[in-house]
Amino acid sequence: MSDSARIVIIGGGVGGASVAYHLTLLGERDVVLLDRDELTSGSTFHSAGLVGQLRADPTLTRMNQYSVELYRTLDAGWTECGGIKLASTPERMAEIRRQIGWARTFGLPLEEISVAEAAELFPLMSTEGVVGAAYLPTDGQIDPSRLCYALAAGARRGGARVRTRTRVIGLDVRDGRVRGVRTDQGDLDCEIVVNCGGMFAAEIGRMAGVRVPIVPMSHQYVVTDGFHEHRNLPTLRDPDLLVYYRQEVSGLVMGGYERDCAPWTATAASYDAIPADFNGRLLPEDWPRLEEIFDNSRVRVPAMADVGVRKLINGPEAFTPDNEFCLGETEVGGFYVAAGFCAHGIAGAGGIGKVMAEWIVEGEPSMDLWHMDIRRFGAPYRSPSYTLARAVENYETYYDIRYPGDERRAGRPLRLSPAYSWHREHGAVFGEKSGWERVNHYGAGTDERDGPDERPRGWAGRNWSPAVGAEHRATREAAGLFDESSFAKIEVTGPDAADLLEWVCDNRVARAVGAITYTQALNRRGGIECDFTVTRRGEREFLVVTGTAFGSHDLGWLRKQARLRGADVRIADVTGQYACFALWGPRARDILGALTPGPLDFPFMSSRELTVGDVPVLALRVTFVGELGWELYCSSEYGLALWETLWRAGEPHGLRACGYKAIDSLRLEKGYRVWGADIGPETTPYEAGLGFCVKMDKEFLGREALDPRPSRRLRCVTLGDPRAVALGNEPVRVDGEVAARVTSGGYGYTVGSSIAYAYLEAEPGTKVEIEVEGTWVPGTVVKEPLWDPAGERVR
Repeated sequence: MSDSARIVIIGGGVGGASVAYHLTLLGERDVVLLDRDELTSGSTFHSAGLVGQLRADPTLTRMNQYSVELYRTLDAGWTECGGIKLASTPERMAEIRRQIGWARTFGLPLEEISVAEAAELFPLMSTEGVVGAAYLPTDGQIDPSRLCYALAAGARRGGARVRTRTRVIGLDVRDGRVRGVRTDQGDLDCEIVVNCGGMFAAEIGRMAGVRVPIVPMSHQYVVTDGFHEHRNLPTLRDPDLLVYYRQEVSGLVMGGYERDCAPWTATAASYDAIPADFNGRLLPEDWPRLEEIFDNSRVRVPAMADVGVRKLINGPEAFTPDNEFCLGETEVGGFYVAAGFCAHGIAGAGGIGKVMAEWIVEGEPSMDLWHMDIRRFGAPYRSPSYTLARAVENYETYYDIRYPGDERRAGRPLRLSPAYSWHREHGAVFGEKSGWERVNHYGAGTDERDGPDERPRGWAGRNWSPAVGAEHRATREAAGLFDESSFAKIEVTGPDAADLLEWVCDNRVARAVGAITYTQALNRRGGIECDFTVTRRGEREFLVVTGTAFGSHDLGWLRKQARLRGADVRIADVTGQYACFALWGPRARDILGALTPGPLDFPFMSSRELTVGDVPVLALRVTFVGELGWELYCSSEYGLALWETLWRAGEPHGLRACGYKAIDSLRLEKGYRVWGADIGPETTPYEAGLGFCVKMDKEFLGREALDPRPSRRLRCVTLGDPRAVALGNEPVRVDGEVAARVTSGGYGYTVGSSIAYAYLEAEPGTKVEIEVEGTWVPGTVVKEPLWDPAGERVR
């Protein structure tokens, strides 16, 4: 074996073969693909082979669409048989109609069909209890092993080398970078390692000191004898019955996601421990665990009761704690991961290979992949029990309807604000993000009869509470107190701190001590990689504050840029060291002024150290709701005392404790953007309406890619029907043609409108339509912000 290669890929399944194939398409020739046994001997050989394209996530949908385009060109047994999704409940039908709307924004020909049409396409099914269906003619199925071999053959033609029966026994990591791979057939020096180890990926990651939080799960399906009278059946899913079907020669493959799943080898006290000789093998048949699924399968396909079963396949599949792929570069430079495919890796393999190859060759993928980025998993996932609990919950709810505001329950509570006990005692309804318990709203003592009937119709009305409107109005009319302790806080210090942040940020951040700057960090294409505030606390000391879910991403981005520039800096996550409470509203100055001896004369977007009651505080004069106020930071041991001090002082002024649902409604009215929804790596500041942050008279990453006059811009739309609320991904139609999708939306309680945002080539005054649950609702592009356009209240 050669003793060096630029890129080494570990794992010869469909993921590794696809990455190798796409690397060669981008001109990489010095690529070696290793497998401990033979190609496909991990999970690929026993995969069911279904290829569905539409997902709730726009990026994954586009990746799956690319997979289909690629599979049509390969000799891999691609069958474009179409796919049917059934609704056995009215709630599922509402979900399907929302998905049909999403499909329009991607050009996918998903259409609603009648129950009779579904039965005509899949004659084996019973229509009993079926409410409706959708059909996507470009879905299909493929032979997983043939796909893997076809991709590997393409990689070989492109110059890659494939080495089977070569077991990786160690990784060489020095100075924060991967330097080589040790195998039982010799060692290879390399610049980049791609961990495509499937269910072995966590074990491989541990060789580099990296946690890859995946759990091998036992996943079963049966292969039946033939139904000789039926050919060319589409794939069929009935998520209400937890089952799926596809044709296998003249028989069927039937599987599903049971409510009583079986993790394999991983436990609450230990990481996965897959036997060293588990290659090309299956697990023992577990008929009792399949009983629920098999009984359900006979409800939808009665012939399942009589047909013979040729075999039961029980194979381990690698699942992540959130059912999203695990992709990207780790904290070890040059060490990438493409694993955790959650039993739909065959559908995504083409797209996975494409984005990973771009990531490796160009330094960043062409799509927004944060929700699949390995960096999204923070320190809690080092725990085997936390990882296992989340993975099991996600597997067992795989086919559940995801209503707005649904919350995961496993592994909670974990990360708590110092004021958590106060919130709980005062009727808080908690949500969870990145392991943090956060107040969604306070439910106790709030009744729908207390205010106007503002419940949105349909989907958006699920998990809705009138408390949100009450908290919203209190913030606009008096004051709201919000616990933002979960917000991620990053300290950047050292001799090169100022120079590094000036290079990373599009705005000028190395200003006077005490100054606060709202800024973006861009990628080479000018896309927004981070969106945060930077407070200068000293000549060599800066505080970066970003969203709860984005802390690990932004920390990783800053550290990567520091590594690439060789900057002499320390970048530290200090989130848990500080509590943060936001006091916002027209009475905020009266409340805070009575608690501090110092003057509150420092202006908007500046900071000052104060004493609030008995608590030393760093006060940031910022807002995310469009009202006067401060974010107050204190060391965590003072947190409860600070919260109670503010609460007691504010009660006579009409202060109300508020949650994150109110923040979202308030920020929509003010036009504040949310990274990961309204803005992200595929949007530029000028497109997003954030051009005021961009200082083109300085050098910064991504500057050369920016166009100050983009054709599309993020526009605010108000809908004609205030009870019709878009939540995200709904299609937006201009002049009868789908032109965009909703990035985020909700109800503005002060302006009394349903609000949505979308990237459009349209000016204010343009009439549009947004499809909300199958109905096209008229709307108008309006000038923003809707609330306080002159910005007087925040000042």
